[in-house]
Amino acid sequence: MGVIRGRRTGRGTRKGASIMQNQSPEESQVDRAVAQRLAVLRRKIDSVDGRLIDLLGERQAAVAEVVALKREHNLPVYHPAREENLISERRARAAAANVDPQFVEDIYRAVLRQSRIAQTAQIAKRAVRPGATVLLVGGRGAMGRYLERWFAGAGYNVRLLDREDWPEAGALCAGVDLALVGVPIAFTEQVVARLAPFLGPDCVLADITSVKQGPVQAMRAAHPGPVLGLHPLFGPATTSMDKQLVVVVQGRDLPACQWVIDQFAAWGCVIVPADPVAHDESMAVIQALRHFATFAFGQFLYRKRIDLHGTLEYSSPIYRLELGMVGRLFAQNAALYASIILSIPERRGLLKEFVRSLQDNLPMLEKGDEAAFCEEFAKIADWFGSFGDQALRESTYLIEKLIERF
Repeated sequence: MGVIRGRRTGRGTRKGASIMQNQSPEESQVDRAVAQRLAVLRRKIDSVDGRLIDLLGERQAAVAEVVALKREHNLPVYHPAREENLISERRARAAAANVDPQFVEDIYRAVLRQSRIAQTAQIAKRAVRPGATVLLVGGRGAMGRYLERWFAGAGYNVRLLDREDWPEAGALCAGVDLALVGVPIAFTEQVVARLAPFLGPDCVLADITSVKQGPVQAMRAAHPGPVLGLHPLFGPATTSMDKQLVVVVQGRDLPACQWVIDQFAAWGCVIVPADPVAHDESMAVIQALRHFATFAFGQFLYRKRIDLHGTLEYSSPIYRLELGMVGRLFAQNAALYASIILSIPERRGLLKEFVRSLQDNLPMLEKGDEAAFCEEFAKIADWFGSFGDQALRESTYLIEKLIERF
């Protein structure tokens, strides 16, 4: 595609040179007048751009004052209602000024995100509970190291307990204010039972696994003190916690756990309270089913030895995005995804249903039955209802952004 563009550019340049050589004096004078007018307009645009940059700097200075106030009062970075009201008001002003409201919204969302990241970077340096000690169990894993940077950066005393550290568990747990368990799902309950006897009665015991019913029950049974179930819906490759979701499941003594929740909020996370049963049912689809379907797609491409780069030569932006998500999966840790997908019987049961549902389509494929396909399609579209229209709008927006990128 790049070669084609280069050829087009080359032809355009030679043609333009030929036209210039054949111009009359009158045409050359018009061209000079146009060039002078363009130069004036471009200088005007440059001046406007300079004022825009100055205004962004002025805005950033005001943001710095907001940061100082939020740090002083431990206020969260992200205020959804405030941001959406601001966007709506800016869209209305854009329309009144005969400027495309969507264009203005895109600009302001970029400005607001940069503002949140700047606020988070400053607020992250201050602990909600100064002087507290945090023990990260499984802390030498990727997620443990990620959280270590954030807690240590905020000024907490951070200790790590991993497999080789259990002989020192008693010393590592002494005086700990938060013990955060981040080990593979299959070992979480076993680790909780082993860890709890070393913890003080006021220590908050929490976990970050993607399953909540079993771990929260295990923590409540093993530890008489405050218990909190957490599920950060992001991984260690995340550069900012800005607007990242953290699910919170109450275990015991929520007021004593509140400082932990407030710390994630101060880092820019959006806190999502959840019922453990509803959470686990949703995660079976959101994580296990989605990741398994992606794994199966990648597995099929591998077995067919599909030329990935060759397909990209003819790809639409949506295919590039889909293939990118497949590649993203296989660029990460296999054991992590095996744990997410295969960890509990309920998830494996759902995935077996999924495989059987694919097999149900074999008769339609064997016959090339378009009527059966359209009938099934209509039923599913009706079930999706208004979400289909919402999905079409949102995906169209993403596709347009991908076109800009590629």
